[in-house]
Amino acid sequence: MYFTDRGIEELVERRGDEQVSMEWLGERLRDFVDLNPEFETPIERLATYLARLDDPDDE
Repeated sequence: MYFTDRGIEELVERRGDEQVSMEWLGERLRDFVDLNPEFETPIERLATYLARLDDPDDE
């Protein structure tokens, strides 16, 4: 188990039944980077990964 798995598990346990929009998620990611600018690159990579999940050109 990676250290990050604990945060992911907590997210699923606390908010797993909720549905959110991509717009809402984007705003939360921006808020997070504003508060934690040292995480700008990993958040950018995560956002790009999520944006391209179903893109056949990235396979």
